[in-house]
Amino acid sequence: MAEEKGVVLDRAQVKKAVQALQAFLKSKSTKDSLFLDETQQISLLFTLWKIPKKAQTIRIPLPHGQRPDTDEVCLFTRDEPKMTSEQTQRFYKKLLEEKGVKNITEIIPYKALRTEYKPYEAKRRLLGNFDMFLSDDRVRRLLPSHLGKHFYERKKEPLSVNLQSKHLARDIQRVIQGTSLKVNNKGCCCMARVGHSAMTADEVTENIEAAVQTVAAKLRTKGPVMKLIHIKSQTSVALPIYTSELSHLSVLEEAEKGAAAKKKAKKNKTEDTKQTDTTVEGKKIKAEEEEQNEEIPQLVPIATPIKKPKLEPSKKKQLEKAPKPAAAKKGNKAPSKLTKKAGKTDSKVKRKVPKVK
Repeated sequence: MAEEKGVVLDRAQVKKAVQALQAFLKSKSTKDSLFLDETQQISLLFTLWKIPKKAQTIRIPLPHGQRPDTDEVCLFTRDEPKMTSEQTQRFYKKLLEEKGVKNITEIIPYKALRTEYKPYEAKRRLLGNFDMFLSDDRVRRLLPSHLGKHFYERKKEPLSVNLQSKHLARDIQRVIQGTSLKVNNKGCCCMARVGHSAMTADEVTENIEAAVQTVAAKLRTKGPVMKLIHIKSQTSVALPIYTSELSHLSVLEEAEKGAAAKKKAKKNKTEDTKQTDTTVEGKKIKAEEEEQNEEIPQLVPIATPIKKPKLEPSKKKQLEKAPKPAAAKKGNKAPSKLTKKAGKTDSKVKRKVPKVK
């Protein structure tokens, strides 16, 4: 499958890179940090030719477990009807023991997650106590609002598992020991974990080959996919294990030209169809108008009556209705206050005159 999309790995070259990386990790290890260096992650860094149009998450099954046995796994389950959170916890512990699942260290029902891990500090403690989180697929969509963004920033979001499966132990083992690749539509680089430093070189190389094959087969892109593939740890430099040929550039350019030509052809087709549609619609409208004009009978125009001229009003009526002059109106008014005062003073003067005997 990988060869169909132009990804051919040289096994000897991959093994040399893995051995060089393991030697680097051993040289950097000390007595105090020996335990930490033994479980250091080994990851694959993929560089794609094109940025994908849509984001995608690819599940990658690996032939050898890429997690050490010391990793602690937490499982979120749904609330069983007519059971408390402690009873549901006991119920699922018994179920896992019957199915032969031994990798899960703690079970947290959904109700306990909502109540006991509601504060921010409790969520941070939960995130630091476990290396991996699994979830019942029946409550997987309800978890993001209760977990918070820190689980997704640290890339520890819970992976869904079908707890009603007949092969529960096999499915959980595949999810825990497998890996996943998150392809983002905002960049051309993505990373997947494929092993740890305590594994042998052959086991790491087999995991790398399986991961490259599944990624090349499941990526939703056409033509050449991989540009570069590197292997690295958390503290090391990225070592190249695959580089694409330069001939892929011409293939990509031809594909881009073909896509541009197809787009232009589609645009021309749409424009032609629009023009034909407009011409056909115009012809239809004209035909309908002609039919309507033929159906409507021609009416005889009616002569409008001649209006008689209005007679002018007689001069007598104008004289009768003429307004009175303003001077005449003012004469009829009552005497003003000054004239009244003058009359009063004259009467007082007359009273004061003594009578002559």
